[in-house]
Amino acid sequence: MQQDQWALALKRPMGKESRVALHSANRDYNAAVQALNGLQSNYAIVEAIRKAGPGSNKQAIPEMIAWIRRVGYEPSDFDILNPIHVAGTKGKGSTSAFISSILTQYLPSKLSIHAERLPSPVGLYTSPHLRSVRERIKIDDQPISEELFAKCFWHVWDRFEATRSVDADSQARAVRDKPVYFHFLTIMALHCYMQAKVGTAVIECGIGGEYDTTNVLISPSVTAVTSLGIDHIALLGNTIEEIAWHKAGIFKKDVPAFTIQQPEAAIAVLRERAAERKTKLHIVPPHADLPDITLGLQGHFQTHNASLAIAVAASHLQRLGFTDVPDPFDATAKLPNKFVTGLESTRLGGRCDLRQDTILAGLRWYIDGAHTMESIDVVGQWFSSQASHPERSESKRVIIFNQQSRDASALATALFRTLASATNNVHPFSHAIFCRNITYQDAGYKPDLVSMNTNAEDIDTLRVQNELAVTWQKLDPQSEVHVLSTIEESIALARQVAGDGTTEVLVTGSLHLVGGCIEILEAETETPRI
Repeated sequence: MQQDQWALALKRPMGKESRVALHSANRDYNAAVQALNGLQSNYAIVEAIRKAGPGSNKQAIPEMIAWIRRVGYEPSDFDILNPIHVAGTKGKGSTSAFISSILTQYLPSKLSIHAERLPSPVGLYTSPHLRSVRERIKIDDQPISEELFAKCFWHVWDRFEATRSVDADSQARAVRDKPVYFHFLTIMALHCYMQAKVGTAVIECGIGGEYDTTNVLISPSVTAVTSLGIDHIALLGNTIEEIAWHKAGIFKKDVPAFTIQQPEAAIAVLRERAAERKTKLHIVPPHADLPDITLGLQGHFQTHNASLAIAVAASHLQRLGFTDVPDPFDATAKLPNKFVTGLESTRLGGRCDLRQDTILAGLRWYIDGAHTMESIDVVGQWFSSQASHPERSESKRVIIFNQQSRDASALATALFRTLASATNNVHPFSHAIFCRNITYQDAGYKPDLVSMNTNAEDIDTLRVQNELAVTWQKLDPQSEVHVLSTIEESIALARQVAGDGTTEVLVTGSLHLVGGCIEILEAETETPRI
């Protein structure tokens, strides 16, 4: 797609909330979130990207460098953050969280030869967020405060305001002479970590790797590629080889690169790319100590993510000068207590997230944002292994599902078949609820959960939800199928179905759905984790 076509797609009026935020004397967190939402890519932009096809984002890195310079940085400035760069299709958020949790057991410390450069522990930049946009930018495994978020946001915003260019409309991914949502947040996160003097920053890629916004990092400490699968085909291609090529784009010369076992075709591409970048790729097997460790994140697949995190964290700590760490290339090396503590204390909401309802004693929530065929299969296996425990074999089972931007019916069908097979039950759910990603019945969205990149007409008419209802009814005519407008109504119905009996509710599909569900449950009270 030509740049003038991009510019045309990106021109749109500023929302009322954003206008209020910009002209308000009160530049607090809420005003920052409202202004940030004005930088989201709307549905027209998303469709333009899809139609442009793979490779349409080749200018992303040059554009990103230009944005960074306008804020006052050069990409090499971020070397002081000792960044760890993580790409992948599945598990990159979990792997990044494991890495961060392990490193917080070590940093800062005078044991490091670079201790004077580590006045603050670990930054963790991930996406998307579930309840609050602050979750994307963490320090010491905690979201930054509203005050720090607002301070960093308005500093970056004002730098863009002060450096407006006369040809701003010709820039490909710009909204009113500012980068779009994810690009802005990436710059803001890096700025925040620089200001906070973070000693190590774990940076998760957004989409891909080669042309991903985060790939402005010049000299990361370590790079890692998690499990690969088919996703984001509009930008990355529809074969595992194409996906692997993009993900390996984060490899850098002489920087250790790690991955887990992948399909042979993917491994071949990763090796080729590593050789091109003059580094060596290390394939990490499951670590021998993990069967005796209770990981902080559930799901059997987390063994692969945790193993990768162990190798990456150990390599990084060695490069910083630590000696009391395991050999990153030996999966049989005994793990120090700090590694074990880090793995056990890792938390990441919305990933195989099991919660006890705080209102009904017999109701349990199984929450996971699965939005690819591979992840749908994984969540199906996880749910069936947990919910099929003998003591809950007679439980009612309810599913709450939505997927607004992908092939929702295909994903729902795959989930149904996985569960029917895993549970040996052609009627895996007594009730199926399909709803929009709108959180509340009266208030609509919390500002942090506003999403503009879906078709407004589809949302208004509940087109996707009605199609899902038809699909599910064909799969299981015995299931009671419901189409509802909001997540709040869906949770209320699930509780109504549960009554006084034992009930398992699976909430899956869209991460926006998952985020809204967690927002409601945690707003009621802090929900205990199991």
